[in-house]
Amino acid sequence: MTFDRYGSDVLNTDWRAPKRGRAVEIEADKGLVVEEVTTDWCGEIVAVERDLMTVTLEDRRGKRRTFPLGTGFLLEGVPVILTPPARKGPARRTHTASGSVAVPGTKARVARASRIFVEGRHDAELVEKVWGDDLRVEGVVVEYLEGVDDLAEQLRDFRPGPERKVGVLVDHLVPGSKESRIAQSIAKSPVGKNVLIVGHPFIDIWQAVKPDRLGIQKWPTIPRNIEWKRGICQSLGWPHRDQADIARAWKHILSKVSSYADLEPALLGRVEELIDFVTTP
Repeated sequence: MTFDRYGSDVLNTDWRAPKRGRAVEIEADKGLVVEEVTTDWCGEIVAVERDLMTVTLEDRRGKRRTFPLGTGFLLEGVPVILTPPARKGPARRTHTASGSVAVPGTKARVARASRIFVEGRHDAELVEKVWGDDLRVEGVVVEYLEGVDDLAEQLRDFRPGPERKVGVLVDHLVPGSKESRIAQSIAKSPVGKNVLIVGHPFIDIWQAVKPDRLGIQKWPTIPRNIEWKRGICQSLGWPHRDQADIARAWKHILSKVSSYADLEPALLGRVEELIDFVTTP
């Protein structure tokens, strides 16, 4: 028997490995208690937002903090990389998101000449998510304008008529606002009888989503000198450095909407009114 006076070869081992071992990936399942190493914040996982790639931890005092998913966590003292939990398959629907009875196999109708205009991409995506099935059955196309400042010009190009109606959904349509002045001017114009402009009182379509769906009591109030969407993200502790962060924030908000029940009544009635207007002979 020979004796190795120098011991085993350190180069044959993972000699660079941290003392606590290398981090392993685990799904951020609710109920796990982890520690965020840079802040020493320890808490139970109470929420994971896949779209924002964040995890919310609640400590023993009931306080919550949100952190980016990924590296920088300990589970029972062992380094871990938190990943989003696996998705679950969708259940079979009996109703559309707008509350209508879902009829399997129903084909989309050929698009009507009439249209519904909304201010921006987010408005269009929200209308599509809740009323998309109904709009396809009715053959109604939704287009977004990127604001209403040029609405009168857009309508002149479109040339509304009895069989070519236009319904317009406007943000922040309240007395004295720029939007209300534009709406009044168009209503008095020659195309006004074939155009219906309705609106909601919210600063942005984001606010039409009920705040409790996002785990908050109410939407934050943002000072006028701060860009509204960026201010919302900052107030809620979401990433807000650039437009990509704003897009991810909207994707997260939209993911919380599965039906009309997730939206404020002030929006629901207006969209239904527009659909009726453009589909009624």
